[in-house]
Amino acid sequence: MSGPGSDPVSVFLADDDAGLRGAYRKLFERTPGFRFAGEAADGEAAARLVAALRPSVALLDVQMPGTGGLEAARRILAETRTRVVMLTTFDLDEYVHEALTLGASGFLLKNAAPAEVLHAVRTVHAGNAMLAPEVTVRLLDRFRPRRPDERHAFTRQVLSQRELQVIRLVARGLSNRRIADELCLSLETVRTYLRRIFAKLDVSDRTQLAVLAHEAGLLHEPR
Repeated sequence: MSGPGSDPVSVFLADDDAGLRGAYRKLFERTPGFRFAGEAADGEAAARLVAALRPSVALLDVQMPGTGGLEAARRILAETRTRVVMLTTFDLDEYVHEALTLGASGFLLKNAAPAEVLHAVRTVHAGNAMLAPEVTVRLLDRFRPRRPDERHAFTRQVLSQRELQVIRLVARGLSNRRIADELCLSLETVRTYLRRIFAKLDVSDRTQLAVLAHEAGLLHEPR
């Protein structure tokens, strides 16, 4: 997180909506701790400019004319250390799942309040994933559970019932604090469980964990 004496978080935006770009530009230019690095109206320009500018975080619209946000994310994540957040509406589609598997840090609704936008950028800049609860539910609802005879990502792992409970709540988009309240645990205990789960499943953030959980059909098992 940015603070006194630290470098500002540089942010790049790609969206074909000029009005939205203007609003985001003003937000980041006027908020201490942030620097607006640049903008683009399509994925081709976004990938090229991010490679040149190397911003901390890139906000990419999922669907843009020509080269879309997914292809831009693929190039940016392969060629730079910039963290990517996909901008989306409630009309989620299969492209969002692929963006997650590519390593996107999360999703932000286009109608998110300014405070939510700033929080999302700070969160991913700190190395964490950002999944708006509304987006998580809509996204995961589009994935089918695996059939009982299919092997899934957890097949070779031994997970306790408590770890499975934590995983399911993460996949539903709950914060650490809400998970702690739900399971009557301390916040530090939840963090300890998550560190252990990340290590067991070889994932780096909550986004990847949520995808694995749904692909394994865990949301469709009794809690």
